[in-house]
Amino acid sequence: MAPTIKDVAKLAGVAVSTASYALNNVNKVSPATMKKVQEAARELNYLKNGFASDLKRTKTNTIALILSDLSGPFYSELIKGVQEVTMTNGYDLIACSSVGGAQSTAVKFLKEKRVDGAIILAHNITDDIILESAREGFPIVVLDRKIENEFVYQVEVDNIHGGYLATEYLINKGHREIAFVSGPFNSYDNEMRYIGYMDALKEHNITYQSKWKVFGDFTRESGYRATKMLIAQRELPQAIFYANDEMALGGLQAFKENKISVPDDISIIGYDDIQLSEYVTPSLTTIRQPKYEAGALAVHVVFQVLSKEKVEKSFKLSTELIERNSVKY
Repeated sequence: MAPTIKDVAKLAGVAVSTASYALNNVNKVSPATMKKVQEAARELNYLKNGFASDLKRTKTNTIALILSDLSGPFYSELIKGVQEVTMTNGYDLIACSSVGGAQSTAVKFLKEKRVDGAIILAHNITDDIILESAREGFPIVVLDRKIENEFVYQVEVDNIHGGYLATEYLINKGHREIAFVSGPFNSYDNEMRYIGYMDALKEHNITYQSKWKVFGDFTRESGYRATKMLIAQRELPQAIFYANDEMALGGLQAFKENKISVPDDISIIGYDDIQLSEYVTPSLTTIRQPKYEAGALAVHVVFQVLSKEKVEKSFKLSTELIERNSVKY
């Protein structure tokens, strides 16, 4: 017999109403109580709304792709990779935004098993939500993130090496004052790129200067603002490593407005190799990461698990330097 919410409440030592609030992420219970109830639900393998009573009936032939943002050029290739493999296997794909975090529709898909598996690239979907949702027969693949769980699989790009490649390339072109325009502080892939940046500086005996680190959020607008801040210091570095291409494009606009020539006055390098980076002036030197391949591999892992095949727990994909015209030779 499937466990009920009364069983969860009893194990957690709380009232049924409190257990209901906690399982629905209603802010009427303390974080400690919510955690205790969610742990009890995991231990009992409790599924809300009666889904546990008939797993066969809930097979949806649908995979969810959960992203921080459905817009932007980075995601299009990733979605394409997921979509093509999903369709080939006769499944539907639902792509949804994680805007709203724990209250989002995306989280409902996870917790209530409204799909057969999920792929997640969204830093505001917490580890706790993923751990609560993943279970036998419901695989979750996380992109550019590390979570240790029997039912969670990882597809990661080697962002440390990518960050190192970008920084070493600038150093080899004679630059020693290299700024880093960062993505969000809670982004795992941004953190890895920053580690690669720092590793390259250390290996080449270049002293890190805190004034050369400026925060953005992976959007073009934040890259524009961060670049304007560097310009306002009236002491530009010799080069800038932007943690993604979108921010680098914002930087190009800021330099153009201030009549600062790229690459004659300053060199810049991006990360991702979005399509637009090849067509701006100057064309953007960048680090290519395998967006399509990451999406295709992630959904392939989901299907392997659903077919009860043996599959590796984690995968790491390589990056590649793409030389164009935004770095001074």
